[in-house]
Amino acid sequence: MAAPEPAPRRAREREREDESEDESDILEESPCGRWQKRREQVNQGNMPGLQSTFLAMDTEEGVEVVWNELHFGDRKAFAAHEEKIQTVFEQLVLVDHPNIVKLHKYWLDASEAGARVIFITEYVSSGSLKQFLKKTKKNHKAMNARAWKRWCTQILSALSFLHACSPPIIHGNLTSDTIFIQHNGLIKIGSVWHRIFSNALPDDLRSPIRAEREELRNLHFFPPEYGEVADGTAVDIFSFGMCALEMAVLEIQANGDTRVTEEAIARARHSLSDPNMREFILCCLARDPARRPSAHSLLFHRVLFEVHSLKLLAAHCFIQHQYLMPENVVEEKTKAMDLHAVLAELPRPRRPPLQWRYSEVSFMELDKFLEDVRNGIYPLMNFAATRPLGLPRVLAPPPEEVQKAKTPTPEPFDSETRKVIQMQCNLDRSEDKARWHLTLLLVMEDRLHRQLTYDLLPSRLGRGPGRRGDRMKLATFLESTFLKYRGAQA
Repeated sequence: MAAPEPAPRRAREREREDESEDESDILEESPCGRWQKRREQVNQGNMPGLQSTFLAMDTEEGVEVVWNELHFGDRKAFAAHEEKIQTVFEQLVLVDHPNIVKLHKYWLDASEAGARVIFITEYVSSGSLKQFLKKTKKNHKAMNARAWKRWCTQILSALSFLHACSPPIIHGNLTSDTIFIQHNGLIKIGSVWHRIFSNALPDDLRSPIRAEREELRNLHFFPPEYGEVADGTAVDIFSFGMCALEMAVLEIQANGDTRVTEEAIARARHSLSDPNMREFILCCLARDPARRPSAHSLLFHRVLFEVHSLKLLAAHCFIQHQYLMPENVVEEKTKAMDLHAVLAELPRPRRPPLQWRYSEVSFMELDKFLEDVRNGIYPLMNFAATRPLGLPRVLAPPPEEVQKAKTPTPEPFDSETRKVIQMQCNLDRSEDKARWHLTLLLVMEDRLHRQLTYDLLPSRLGRGPGRRGDRMKLATFLESTFLKYRGAQA
């Protein structure tokens, strides 16, 4: 007979359960009902100006997100600039890159006491890059050179995208606190909204935005010219160079809780054993902004660039044209494939040819590789183009003749503006043979899925007086579906 648990242990367990239930309590819902704010607060790094960040649930997709709040005390000043704030956030929602924390949705909430801007962003559960580096150093492990190159490539891929926008997006607060890492090694840059939003705000609304330079421990991430001349893309290159140096040495020792000294940075640079890595970082840290290379050119530096393999090129081609193929095309193809068939053959003189068969290829590894490419872990650098395709018109001035209607508070509807990149239609007979079941699967540009269904009686699909009526219903249903989800494709 097992001995009963001690009363103090049971009490502690009950307390932990109660705390967990309290944190999962829903404090607030978005006007559309999709996003639910929880009590648990999260730390998504050094996000300047954010008064509070809460864990939230996306009830439509069943994933956790971050509920961010910006508070404004002057209600009248906020109301005077409400339309400008909306314009800025509408354009920020367009910024879409696999290595940038996605801003999903925003809305404005005004009351007599004050006003808020609430916006929903991705939740990166593995924490910031600085936290990861500290854990690695604590375990007395050196940074893996291959991981360092992969991380640098992903950060530069995001910066190249931002800097190629028209006009260029300057991050302005790139530190190891605002770079996040997922469990699968995917790097994501956060706090992209801060510089755009703070620069767009009038002086009477800047009070909620905390200055970046209040954080003494992060002062070394900012270049010497910061605050003295107009910001340019070279600001982000200097900050990236400091991030690359910190990733290589795991930690740049600070003088207590104050800023990192020039001597500490010099010691970190001299500790690098790889001359190519040292030269790469030094060119980013050039004191003259004009001498710092662009993010796009850094992607081709000899320490990072490797000739793309045929496998990687084929994977990117597959991902770009995936709308032409079913989502599970790899699985379906392998079912009908002869595993003993020859995949490739290398002829050799006076010897039997060297053959690879399908049975020697791991399809599970292939699916994982395609998923990594789709997530942005292996970005493909542009050879000829210096600008990424499909750039958002970030901060482009709207036409003066177009009158924008103000969104009421709360927002009554959550309109759909995403593109449809893939469609599949399927017609199945129900088990009782009494009706047909029409399923329409839509894959949106943000890789989220929408499934729409419609039931049809079999007698009305064939001959009969009612077939025209149901066919008209079906045509109307499909037409309304395409009109609803066509978004920017029109």
